[in-house]
Amino acid sequence: MRRRHFAGWLAGALLARPMLAAAQTSTPEQQPAVEAQPEKQPVDLELVLLVDASASITSGALEFQLRGHAAAFRDDKVKAAIAAGPRSGIAVTVARFDGPRSLKVLLPWRRLASAADADAFAEAVLAAPAGAEAGSTAIGSAVLDALDLFKDSGFDSPRQTIDIVSNGFSNAGLDPTLARDAAEAAHVTVNALVILDEYDWLEGYYRQQVIGGIGAFVRTAEGRDSFIQALIAKLIDEIV
Repeated sequence: MRRRHFAGWLAGALLARPMLAAAQTSTPEQQPAVEAQPEKQPVDLELVLLVDASASITSGALEFQLRGHAAAFRDDKVKAAIAAGPRSGIAVTVARFDGPRSLKVLLPWRRLASAADADAFAEAVLAAPAGAEAGSTAIGSAVLDALDLFKDSGFDSPRQTIDIVSNGFSNAGLDPTLARDAAEAAHVTVNALVILDEYDWLEGYYRQQVIGGIGAFVRTAEGRDSFIQALIAKLIDEIV
């Protein structure tokens, strides 16, 4: 009886071993597919351009800001700065903001590496569906939401910068200092170009409450007449 029991156990064990091995070894069809990550394009700078679309700014200011950006990227000095970097190019996206969680991308990320690229970008800025001014001015929320744009940019760069253009102060949403601290923790620089056509004290406000990171700065334009030249100078400082 003992021999029979042993023989039966041995036969069962020998039969179970290949079944167990088959169960532990999944077929290629069963193994989860590993998707290849797209290779990121190297650039000298990833730049998020934020334009103020809040209702508190001067009527028509959003369209004015976009026209100014288009003109700045057509400038020969800006084009030269874009082409001068060791990685030959920058990546740029444009977004508008007003109230909390209102960030809307007007132009997706694109690489600019030549004068022709800059001219095409300028045309795209002019054709962007900007919409109308609306809502409050949530600068902190805009900066925090803009940080997410870098995650899926498709580019690799040693520098990441958020650039805010506005003629107002934050009156809704996240405290701008908290957003600034989050940007600094992510090694992202926040710069600003402030139009002083309504509040002449805004430069100090942005310096204390909004900008942050390596080399962060505030530039000012006294009004619309000086806006484009101030924007050109700001872009060159950011790119080089």
